[in-house]
Amino acid sequence: MVDGTLTACAVTLPVRTHAGVPCASMIGMARWVALYAADPTGWAGRGTSSLVGGNGREHMRFRNDRQGNPVSILGFGCMRFSRKGMGIDYDKAEREILRAIELGVNYFDTAYVYPGSEELLGEVLERNGVRDGVRIATKLPQYLVRSAAAIDRYFEEELRRLRTDHVDYYLMHMITDPAQWESLRRLGIEDWIAARKASGQIGQVGFSFHGGTDAFMEVLGAYDWDFCQIQYNYLDEHTQAGRRGLMAAAERGVPVIVMEPLRGGKLVDLMPEEGRDLIAQNPRGWSAAEWAFRWLWDQPQVTCVLSGMNSLEMVEENCRIASEVEPGQLTQEDAALIARIADCINGSVKVGCTGCGYCMPCPQGVDIPALFRCYNHMHTEGRRDGRKEYWQTVSLRKERAFARQCVGCGRCEERCPQGIAIREQIRIADRALRPLPWRIAGDVARAFAVR
Repeated sequence: MVDGTLTACAVTLPVRTHAGVPCASMIGMARWVALYAADPTGWAGRGTSSLVGGNGREHMRFRNDRQGNPVSILGFGCMRFSRKGMGIDYDKAEREILRAIELGVNYFDTAYVYPGSEELLGEVLERNGVRDGVRIATKLPQYLVRSAAAIDRYFEEELRRLRTDHVDYYLMHMITDPAQWESLRRLGIEDWIAARKASGQIGQVGFSFHGGTDAFMEVLGAYDWDFCQIQYNYLDEHTQAGRRGLMAAAERGVPVIVMEPLRGGKLVDLMPEEGRDLIAQNPRGWSAAEWAFRWLWDQPQVTCVLSGMNSLEMVEENCRIASEVEPGQLTQEDAALIARIADCINGSVKVGCTGCGYCMPCPQGVDIPALFRCYNHMHTEGRRDGRKEYWQTVSLRKERAFARQCVGCGRCEERCPQGIAIREQIRIADRALRPLPWRIAGDVARAFAVR
């Protein structure tokens, strides 16, 4: 990589060129010059900063990554592009990507296993000459890696797909258990990362996580990560990595990228009528999605929130919200409303478990809170979603944590402040979450993914 400068309109703009990859086109570069001229501090300032959007009216907000680079608080998740026939609707996705860039979005998240995503993103950025104006995040499919050579093979293929010679942010994809990171370490991943960073092919390294809070803490402390990515929203405040994980990362100076801010659309599409009424009657005038985004951006520990935007209207709306927020804007009344909305969504829960963890540890290793959480998700969000959550957070662990390990000692019930008949309920929940096909799939996946 070579650092240089571009001078235009009496503005000197830092420019990075990369061997084998063309710089931005004259049109694209002129736009970045104009943006830099409008707000040069937005490119290098600390904390939350602003950048004039393409229409001159909106200002994207930025929070810095670990190296001090400004990252747009709204990131473009490239997993949910609209489909056309057997593939992605290229023209539509291109318009959405370019409009997002025009409005200040500079973080684009994709992965090896997102069908057609890396190829489309690479082609759109190259064709429009805007690669150097954005940052690409993609992921190593660690669950497919069986050798050191495979790490090289997947990474080189991703570079070819993305039409670039470097990845700005590289993640270990879908870590669910610390044992997966240990497997990569045995293959020499730490030396591999150091070499790729030294060559300039990787800017920063992180991991995306689907698992419980304790496992997240262990992975977070296992390496000097540059950033991490977690599922986080007002329903997952105390599940997955949760707020405890978010704060732990912040304390270590590790920026946090948030995925599933709307729970895959559940915080909008599955909003109960009572919740919709609460939102409609509130004088703020915000939509269900806006409440969810603002809850996240109100927390300064959140660096960037990913949104799988698949319409221009969604791009415009999300960028508008991102242009208006600052940490600490929500009032106590706002927080109370969000809590009421969450209660509405959770109103159909089957087991009154709060996830306090007093029942743990189970002598037999059963993860009781995770079991009840996912069982409740089956009834609040759909059977498939609850089973998928359990499969990700429990079934893929190296050590088994299933209800069938229970020997009926009753210690958990003695400690439960909610008075739940745990021994009875975990068997009911286990049968619902792990019917035979899911049990078989979980056993096969664990043997394959966790070594």
